[in-house]
Amino acid sequence: MRVLVTGGAGFIGSHVVAALLENGHVVHALDDLSSGRRENLPPGVPLHLADVRDKQRLHEIFDALRPDAVCLQAAQLSVSRSVREPHFDADVNLLGLLAVLENCVRTGTNKVVFASSGGVLYGDVHEPAPETTPSNPISPYGISKWCGEQYLQFFAREHGLRAVALRYSNVYGPRQNPHGEAGVVAIFAERLLAGQQTKINGDGRYVRDFVYAGDVARANLLALEANLPEAFTALNIGTGTPADINELASEMRELCLQMAGRDGSTVEIPAPIHGPPRAGDLRSSLVSNVKAREVLGWAPQVALRDGLRQTVEWFAGQECAAAM
Repeated sequence: MRVLVTGGAGFIGSHVVAALLENGHVVHALDDLSSGRRENLPPGVPLHLADVRDKQRLHEIFDALRPDAVCLQAAQLSVSRSVREPHFDADVNLLGLLAVLENCVRTGTNKVVFASSGGVLYGDVHEPAPETTPSNPISPYGISKWCGEQYLQFFAREHGLRAVALRYSNVYGPRQNPHGEAGVVAIFAERLLAGQQTKINGDGRYVRDFVYAGDVARANLLALEANLPEAFTALNIGTGTPADINELASEMRELCLQMAGRDGSTVEIPAPIHGPPRAGDLRSSLVSNVKAREVLGWAPQVALRDGLRQTVEWFAGQECAAAM
């Protein structure tokens, strides 16, 4: 298939691009590089510079490519920014989505896979939530993801698109941006490796379901290749395994101490401190992956500690490269 990945130079998008390439698909990336990086892309992957809200530019790109499928990763993904700037969140996550879907219909694109979010869609849940859980988003970001799924269902029903919404839990891994407001693993990794103190929001007893980016990319690949019976399908992509932020901070500090001390030197990394709670944060967020196992044959393969180690090693490599 010829696949266009929006947000393809970003954190998750670049992992999706790599997975598609490895499985023989022809891949193009679309990104405005507001948070993505050209160097995230594998060599030879064409990058089309564009904002998903730029209708004229999208029109040109779709006319040139005529993709068989589109993987929608481009998004405004900060919960706290959505609370502060709900209009901006809706502008990117809804009007940008609509601009892409309209071009899919116009050029005959058959399949769409959409990056949704189980982490914010279900609200506070203390057991792994199945897809049948009533939607209860409490942030504008969650609301925009819920609305995005409604638009996908409309386009599937009215225009014959085959659409899959993948409801991610908390995704982490190499290439995650440590400088935004999302991505606690990336933020902790960068600070800890620099010997700096980390700050935990509130009391840190926020339960999250962390899923590795490579596992998420594989879910996108399977969803694009699957011949699902329904025109629209929603699937949770997560581990269902709880970890709170205090535990995460402790685990990552231990991994960073081990890595920094490999040369036999004595390394000190300050213990974390606690700051004020962050607006829009859920207390507990867990998703069930039973349906994804049944429908796609997908299951997470990377355990949290292994994924954290790979992530820390990647960030350490970035620091070494920057120092050269």
